Amino acid sequence: MAKRSATHKIPDVEPVAPAITPPEHPADTTFVKNSIGENKGRKREIPEGLWKKCPKCAEMLYEKKLDENLAVCTKCGHHFKIGARLRIDALVNDGSFEEYDAEMVSVDILKFTGVATYTSKLEGYVKKTGLKDAVFTGCAEIGDHKVGLGVMDFRFLGGSMGSVVGEKLTRMIERSTEAGQPVIIISTSGGARMYEGMFSLMQMAKTCAALAYHGKRGLPYISVLTDPTTAGVMASYASVGDLIIAEPAAMIGFAGPRVIKDTTQAELPPGFQTAEFLKERGLIDAIVPRLEMKERLATYLDFLMAAKS
Repeated sequence: MAKRSATHKIPDVEPVAPAITPPEHPADTTFVKNSIGENKGRKREIPEGLWKKCPKCAEMLYEKKLDENLAVCTKCGHHFKIGARLRIDALVNDGSFEEYDAEMVSVDILKFTGVATYTSKLEGYVKKTGLKDAVFTGCAEIGDHKVGLGVMDFRFLGGSMGSVVGEKLTRMIERSTEAGQPVIIISTSGGARMYEGMFSLMQMAKTCAALAYHGKRGLPYISVLTDPTTAGVMASYASVGDLIIAEPAAMIGFAGPRVIKDTTQAELPPGFQTAEFLKERGLIDAIVPRLEMKERLATYLDFLMAAKS
């Protein structure tokens, strides 16, 4: 019997293509690797907003976990900068914060002009940050104590101290003095706000005068220094606390290291202007990690208010 031709078709049935098409050159079936350098320059794509790289240890940190840890690196303990609202939530008893002077805003009293006007700068930062200015003030409960609280936010013009920052802090201090409450100010700032000239420098004297009257009443003031606390803020209310504490590795000083080095023409010692460097020399009293800050502040308040009574 003759074999059926390979091209013979069964009536009314279409031929089916093989599931796997054989290679045109059967000999070329080995897997060929990409040549070295073919993928050079291709970066691993990481979804933006999910991960953050620690600048100290280079660990990739999941942002949700980082937020839960108050923006402290889980590997090396590096303290990222955080906003005032998050800091308040982390420090005070739930729902106890009452804000003062929430609608107070800065004005361009000097009609400052430059590359951009002061007014346009203010409008831009209000839109960018959702803040009215660089400080929140109010009263709150920490542990068993009601306190006057001021918390600066570096995101608004570098936490610079203008007339609004000084006025809000002064009003908060005076209210706390009248109420017999201790005061806590958490500082982070690049210094006085240059757009307001002498008006910003006068805030140094005004806030310190209010704190002096507060001290005469025998009421404690705790100053908390975070990264960075410099210039006019460090030269005024940030450095006159009954107790001065700082977060680890915070940069603290008046002028920046580069300015000091260029002025003195001398090499600066290792760790210059860090919280640890200044603690060794007696400028600050304690270094407190962010995750321990609420508990430690409550303990300090217990001690200071017991001494008052």
